[in-house]
Amino acid sequence: MLRWLIGGGREPQGLAEKSPLQTIGEEQTQNPYTELLVLKAHHDIVRFLVQLDDYRFASAGDDGIVIVWNAQTGEKLLELCGHTQKITAIITFTSLESCEEKNQLILTASADKTVIVWDSNTGRQVQRISCFQSTVKCLTVLQRLDVWLSGGNDLCVWNRKLDLLCKTSHLSDTGITALVEIPKNCVVAAVGKELIIFRLVAPTEGSLGWDILEVKRLLDHQDNILSLVNVNDLSFVTGSHVGELIVWDVLDWTMQAYERNFWDPSLQLDTQQEIRLCQKSNDISIHHFTCDEENVFAAVGRGLYVYNLQMKRVIACQKTAHDSNVLHIDKLPNRQLISCSEDGSVRIWELREKQQLTAEPVPTGFFNMWGFGRVNKQASQPVKKQQENATSCSLELIGDLIGHSSSVEMFLYFEDHGLVTCSADHLIILWKNGQRESGLRSLKLFQKLEENGDLYLAV
Repeated sequence: MLRWLIGGGREPQGLAEKSPLQTIGEEQTQNPYTELLVLKAHHDIVRFLVQLDDYRFASAGDDGIVIVWNAQTGEKLLELCGHTQKITAIITFTSLESCEEKNQLILTASADKTVIVWDSNTGRQVQRISCFQSTVKCLTVLQRLDVWLSGGNDLCVWNRKLDLLCKTSHLSDTGITALVEIPKNCVVAAVGKELIIFRLVAPTEGSLGWDILEVKRLLDHQDNILSLVNVNDLSFVTGSHVGELIVWDVLDWTMQAYERNFWDPSLQLDTQQEIRLCQKSNDISIHHFTCDEENVFAAVGRGLYVYNLQMKRVIACQKTAHDSNVLHIDKLPNRQLISCSEDGSVRIWELREKQQLTAEPVPTGFFNMWGFGRVNKQASQPVKKQQENATSCSLELIGDLIGHSSSVEMFLYFEDHGLVTCSADHLIILWKNGQRESGLRSLKLFQKLEENGDLYLAV
């Protein structure tokens, strides 16, 4: 916290002074999160947050513990202990057993090579699966097929009763790092710099059980794939360590669009030290995606980029949105975007359309005769080219949340209860809408006075 108060950063002083990082004053009139509540329960880095329902969420991380919280009050509801090493993946799915009411279950994978299923209401350990040969790095639920998948050095398919239905052979030592569902009973798995399309074959009258088939391998990325997400019913998108963004067709798995113009060395300052600093591969790595129907929002190194799917180009960017790598982003209502970073900050952005610049008229008359003004057609061409390449929207900083003292790993947004962030400082912070919370406190006070009869006495 001290480094923020004195205006310091993670960069060397000489570079920090030249940093193009956008800042905002103390009076953040458009930032609703003016109150915070610090939650302490974890003993190591908190890497994961998952929403359970309208008012509960779970947190997990390197201490191997899962904690269920009340997002409204910050109350610790349950502590789930069972893993012996750090947690590597977490998801939820709904139990559909006929003898019980619908219940949200939590699945956690760990570096101890186990997956545990928890009852989110009681904290009870429903089942522990320990037949894995390697660490499970990702989990996903296929609601339509009523199964869930675990990805590590192989891909396994499980039913809700936690029976292993089928699995692939050993894929690679790198392992599956991300999974998404696509049509035709298929899934896409990111394995190193490859994308592997698998098709799940459900049992029929002629077959005895499930099967999983490798259909195709996509080898277009030049480096490891760090992010994979569904965009809509027509496409999914991937991002790599060297800054490649590829949009794929979900039906025929062909490339719809390719973008890698996130790095332009000509835009950097001349000092060799800064060029070397900015050319590190981490500065162009695509760490995370979020999408809507029109755009893909990408966390690229320390920057944020908005890629329009229809125009197939970047329409807005903040090349230095944070002092360090952006780890997680999410889109909010009202054209807002939230990002969190290794620098310990959480920032709120608004996507705004730029005013279209009108071309300057060519001067005429006396000054034109003597060469004043923009009369040289060749000289005006770079200006025209620059205007054509300019982004049509801008990302404007409207909020800066400083509370964590170390890397902010991810966050959750609750429409009614505010923002939840988790960090390498072992803390979770609930960021509350100050105006809303003040109104709720006033309402509770009036209700209390009315119950006691004090309100009528005062009147």
